[in-house]
Amino acid sequence: MDILKSIHFIHHACFRIEIDNTVIYIDPWKIKNPKKANFVFVTHEHYDHYSIPDIKLIADEKTNIILPYNITDELSEYNIKKVKQGDVFNLENIKIEVIPAYNTNKNFHRKSDNKVGYVIEVKGNRIYHAGDTDLIDEMGNLKNINIALLPVGGTYTMNAIEAAKAAEIIKPDIAIPMHYGVVTGSLKDAETFKKECKVKVEILKEEE
Repeated sequence: MDILKSIHFIHHACFRIEIDNTVIYIDPWKIKNPKKANFVFVTHEHYDHYSIPDIKLIADEKTNIILPYNITDELSEYNIKKVKQGDVFNLENIKIEVIPAYNTNKNFHRKSDNKVGYVIEVKGNRIYHAGDTDLIDEMGNLKNINIALLPVGGTYTMNAIEAAKAAEIIKPDIAIPMHYGVVTGSLKDAETFKKECKVKVEILKEEE
């Protein structure tokens, strides 16, 4: 399986992953062409990651919505799984590891806030969505990552140079830059990341 063909970059930190009949969204925001989701992952409560209208656009009574426990209960009519940093569990046909996501030299995302990233393992593929984070020690514990989705835009997260260092630590098969071009950062940051990175990088085009 070419896992790269299964990953669709919507924009910013929003991705849709389609493997066989499983549809996964991560941080859905400003979705143009919605598809009903089996799973929705939310990394934290900021508006550009936790969008209730977008979630309602792709969720139904069968959708599993995974989000940090301290997010409010505005989606109580859905199947909600609340998580905290460090959780590891199985949900239907996927395995999930909940990874801390936080700033080390700025205060937009504190470790104590329970903001997270995820390792999502589906059909033997391990996909890491880092969430809004800097280069953190916990990245050194990640194993056998096939795809790493890493923020590169700076300001609120690590910048392109720091993200390249993170990729070197994580050692994924492929690294994909995100969190640029909408709220902060630009395509130039993604290109700098690719230039500096010591692992294979794919800059995905935003889905039309």
